[in-house]
Amino acid sequence: MEFELRQLIVMGLVALAVGGVGWAFIIPYMEGDFRSEARQKKLVGNVKAKPGDAGGRNTGTRNKQISETLKEIERKQKDQNRVSLEDRLSQAGLAWDRKKFFTISIVLAIVCGLLALFGSGNIFIAAGSVVIGGFGIPNWLLIFLRKRRLKQFLEEFPNAVDVIVRGVKSGLPLGDCIRIIGSEAAEPVRTEFRQIVESQSLGLSLAEATSLLYKRVPCSESNFFGIVIEIQSKSGGNLAEVLGNLSKVLRDRRKMRSKVQAMSMEAKASAGIIASLPFIVASLVYVTSPEYILLLFQTDTGKLVLVISGIWMMIGVGVMKKMIAFDI
Repeated sequence: MEFELRQLIVMGLVALAVGGVGWAFIIPYMEGDFRSEARQKKLVGNVKAKPGDAGGRNTGTRNKQISETLKEIERKQKDQNRVSLEDRLSQAGLAWDRKKFFTISIVLAIVCGLLALFGSGNIFIAAGSVVIGGFGIPNWLLIFLRKRRLKQFLEEFPNAVDVIVRGVKSGLPLGDCIRIIGSEAAEPVRTEFRQIVESQSLGLSLAEATSLLYKRVPCSESNFFGIVIEIQSKSGGNLAEVLGNLSKVLRDRRKMRSKVQAMSMEAKASAGIIASLPFIVASLVYVTSPEYILLLFQTDTGKLVLVISGIWMMIGVGVMKKMIAFDI
């Protein structure tokens, strides 16, 4: 019985192997894959065999180089998407290390906890204040500083690209143009381009140094600039023309961003009014009828209503913020 079972297993494996070989070699012939590949190879061979077609070959080679460069840049950016705490501090423009950030977070947590404990006398409120002071305030500060620095960078960056375009057209090397921006431009563009120059002095190529700009300033504009410089360094081309087109694109994006911001101001004002109405109404009711509104703070039912209302209000504010936030 065992011998017959082994025979069946061996026969099944052999049949599976034969079927796999047949699927690999016979099915493509039936579907015409090999014939289509043969036609493509023949066509490519005929194109390569044409005499006097140097321009086409050069264009194909350059397109291939650009494609390979874009794939390499995409792979590098996937590796850079993992943002560490040091990167977040650098993006916010803070010259802090990890130890200093954690020290400030601990001090804020202790101060907020003590203030809440002495002010309310409730241990749960104090514990919540410790969490807010240790985790909420530092992270909110990093987000605020990062957004402000990105906004300042985007305001000045098109002017820096224009300086490079004029310098290249006048005959200056690209490295000298970047040094001029690193010493004459407004902050934070000046600091970022100075870091590019310092990276070159440490042994990095210009393409590698500019590709690191996206890690320090994570926006589409710096990504475009790094891609243009890296493609030009590998495949060549008219750098002044390409950067001129990039400058035009950057200014058009800024105009579009300003237009969207102007068109959404009415919605933002409406959201602000709606979000402030509960506080305004509660203040007016407290002024006119304090005994009526104090029930929310003096009874358990009123406190529960306040907590539930606060949660729903935060959800509503978040929904309104999503509705009026546009990414350009």
